[in-house]
Amino acid sequence: MISMEDSNKIEDSGIATNQPGDYHIPVLLQETIEGLAIKPDGVYVDCTFGGGGHSREILKRLNDNGKLIVFDQDEDARKNVPDDKRIIFVAQNFRHLQKFLRLHKHNQVDGILADLGVSSHQFDEAERGFSTRFDAALDMRMDNRQPVTAADILNTYTEQQLHKIFEKYGEVTNSKTLAKTIIAIRAIALFKTINVFKQGVQAIVKGNPNKYFAQVFQALRIAVNDEMGALEEMLQQAVPALKPEGRLVVISFHSLEDRMVKNFFKYAAVQEPEADDVYGTRQECPLKIISKKPVTAGAAELKINPRSRSAKLRIAEKK
Repeated sequence: MISMEDSNKIEDSGIATNQPGDYHIPVLLQETIEGLAIKPDGVYVDCTFGGGGHSREILKRLNDNGKLIVFDQDEDARKNVPDDKRIIFVAQNFRHLQKFLRLHKHNQVDGILADLGVSSHQFDEAERGFSTRFDAALDMRMDNRQPVTAADILNTYTEQQLHKIFEKYGEVTNSKTLAKTIIAIRAIALFKTINVFKQGVQAIVKGNPNKYFAQVFQALRIAVNDEMGALEEMLQQAVPALKPEGRLVVISFHSLEDRMVKNFFKYAAVQEPEADDVYGTRQECPLKIISKKPVTAGAAELKINPRSRSAKLRIAEKK
């Protein structure tokens, strides 16, 4: 998966992106597979199947008794599922991890992988509304079954709600001014397309327009898909879903995600828990951090796949 800002940087630089026909180039592929420490007869979960790049590498290392359960809320991903009896495709958000593991009679597994963000395919499909490079409806839904789109947020949220979204999820420098401007514009005409939105707020854009709109679109996308809420729920379910010595591998693409993953690996909570009032101690974390620092793409991968530049991989093991 990739970040919105990286997608725009690459387009603006003229660097070649994925070739036609490529759904998505998996980032940190070798490092991910090594981090999972795959057992040939184990049961593994790919929470973000996408183009199936990571999943195919996992399958190569499983024998006939191994099993791979893959999640993806984007219906387009189903087309990439290989014809393999060892794989189970779940067309749902990974926030429902435990529910569907139980449904398929795998209460605990040997490893869980989550490659966060948006796939190259989603960015490159203009009608999905993820990319500022195209004019399309303001959609941004990863799951087309959900009702709320980016247009709905822009046209119905209060000024305070919009301010919070842009400030928290996009770190937009003038988020308060942006929210106020949106409210004023929509009183005259509703936002429906990407170009209408960009033209409407052009006068208040700060700094590099490409970077500015990348941050704004990232914030909208996170809000539309409740990405931070889904990530928190998945992480909390991952610990009981792992067998002892099972591995949890997460690839993040922006600081909000990475901070949440880092804290969870350290405390088994997204925020540092308070110490016991009497003894000043904290409950022992059930996870052991394997990667003391996040793993990032090397020069060779960056040359082949520039979209990997913002990827950070963290690995933890259940005690």
